[in-house]
Amino acid sequence: MRILETEGVNMRKGLVSALLLLVLLLPGCATILEKYNEPVNPDNTEEILVTVPKGASTGSIGNLLLEAELIQNVNAFKAKAKELELDGKMKAGDYMLSQSMSAEAIIRKIADGDVYEDNLKFTIPEGYETRQIIDKLVEEGIVDRDKFVEALETESFDYPFLEGVDRQYRLEGYLFPDTYIVKKGATEREVIEKMLNRFNEVFKPEYYDRAKELGMTVDQVVTLASIIERETKLEEERPVVSSVFHNRIDTGMMLQSCATIQYVLKERKDRLTYDDLEVVSPFNTYKHAGLTPAPIASPGEPSIIAALYPDKTDYLYFVTTEKGDGSHYFNSTLAGHNRDKEKGKGN
Repeated sequence: MRILETEGVNMRKGLVSALLLLVLLLPGCATILEKYNEPVNPDNTEEILVTVPKGASTGSIGNLLLEAELIQNVNAFKAKAKELELDGKMKAGDYMLSQSMSAEAIIRKIADGDVYEDNLKFTIPEGYETRQIIDKLVEEGIVDRDKFVEALETESFDYPFLEGVDRQYRLEGYLFPDTYIVKKGATEREVIEKMLNRFNEVFKPEYYDRAKELGMTVDQVVTLASIIERETKLEEERPVVSSVFHNRIDTGMMLQSCATIQYVLKERKDRLTYDDLEVVSPFNTYKHAGLTPAPIASPGEPSIIAALYPDKTDYLYFVTTEKGDGSHYFNSTLAGHNRDKEKGKGN
């Protein structure tokens, strides 16, 4: 990317421009005008940052573009602006332009005020915990760690899905996993709101209605979705895994989710030890019945849908198969589950 400094740019009024001005008065000059308004170099897509000053006339903008070698002729540029009824309507600002653009494309872009903004892009994967999201944003230079944590813990955010949510868990589960673009220099609050706004878009009105049908709060739905997200690799299995957890909750069984233990340990072990299962925490679903006090990660929409619309099964157990693709065996009895564990070699 090249950057054009605009201060001190001299207006260029050469012989070619003067001759063209005379040609404009002659019949049949349209073809010549269009020729001059074609791209300087259709194959050169290198972008140049050009700043259009406040109050700049069409002619001065044309001279600026000629200096940057982005147009072929100022008078042809001015004539095109008049033809498009955009003479005097082009806006100040920074623009990314290239020699592959026609004069018309350049005029429309500046008239639309399609300014260049120095943006930052980041992606939050599905199943990330808040602590992982913070680490990623800090590592990529998006936020300051202390300011971000302070914003999570102390600032208020007015969204219907946050009603009744315990703030001590730092919006766990609600920083929606997606790819985002923010302006460079965006505040920590603005970054948080970007992710909360996305959650608000994804969690449709019918999801609120469905949660009520299930007798669940939104927070309970998101909590269950987060457990499903962390327990399931295959999207097609999520409604089935959801049915297992719904069935266990309905029968008063503990969820016994390894993902909840990993959340407490802040470590994603392939295998948990018996000592791990004894960890003291309200998030230990081997010790406490029902859902965890809050989500354990940020679920994607497929897991949210699975939590809201589980398959109808009588399954109470599942265990990883030996296939190595993240698939599971499902069973409705402990005896069958134990046989599945043997088949899956305890994975």
